[in-house]
Amino acid sequence: MSLAIISPGKNPDVWIKEFRTLAPDLVIEIYPQITEPDKVEYAFLWQHPEGILSDFPNLKMISSMGAGVDHILRDKSIPSHIPIVRIVDDKLTFSMTNYVVMAVLNYHRRFPRFQMNQTRKVWDMSYPEIDVTVGVMGVGALGKDVMDKLNNMGFPVVGFGFSDKTDFEYPYYTKDRLDEFLKEVNVLVCLLPLTPDTENILNLALFEKCNPNTYLINVARGKHLVDDDLTIALEQGLLSGAMLDVYREEPLPKDHPFWENWKITMTPHIASVTNPEAAAPQVIENIKRSRENKELVNVVNRTKGY
Repeated sequence: MSLAIISPGKNPDVWIKEFRTLAPDLVIEIYPQITEPDKVEYAFLWQHPEGILSDFPNLKMISSMGAGVDHILRDKSIPSHIPIVRIVDDKLTFSMTNYVVMAVLNYHRRFPRFQMNQTRKVWDMSYPEIDVTVGVMGVGALGKDVMDKLNNMGFPVVGFGFSDKTDFEYPYYTKDRLDEFLKEVNVLVCLLPLTPDTENILNLALFEKCNPNTYLINVARGKHLVDDDLTIALEQGLLSGAMLDVYREEPLPKDHPFWENWKITMTPHIASVTNPEAAAPQVIENIKRSRENKELVNVVNRTKGY
């Protein structure tokens, strides 16, 4: 039996080191040089080529290299009986929350404006703050932590999601009340999982329902956002600006209009990066549980998409 690491474009060396420290007897094969596909029982994936898992007839478990699993679920060739698990790491939550808080504070204290003034040598002390109410789309572990931290700092927070929630401690709206949610906020944070229901949700129709000059922060997935619609919304003043960490195509092509739009602040998908030292034990634990026919941890609900 063996573990296949399939992560085109990513150097797997740090993962190999952690896996071998934790499980010295585990046979590890690295795509595309997989010599004995019949012996592969576990697959560790990031952006794998669609259909490649059919090469492994004895596959028993699939693990994502991170918290997101949309890159796996889009492969419809994966048999439904094979469990998919994901990484759950407090450090991921810590990093993501810090990033979103930073983005909110930058907008609240108008840093993009002052940075622009610096390039123009303009000294303007007027209106140094913007009153902010933050709407978080996606209130799972990451979204809830973002709301807690912002609430502790004194910012009003409002949640949105696709499932009903009882006794949620903050104002919360489901998809049938999206319009009401949007009217409550002027900073919109997307932390939704990528599912058929949420793909392209950040579109012109949604932006037209936002309060004027709403600020967008997308740290979920690039396919949540319709790129051209964001450009139009910024041009029309529907949105005042955006901070983006994820994109439909990564790396972002050099000719993409986002690069030269001063209303958009960009980072290269670094808001929350999986830490192999913390995540590898979860993978090994699930391999052990699989071998012992025990219940796996952090199993993905394919219907919900997370």
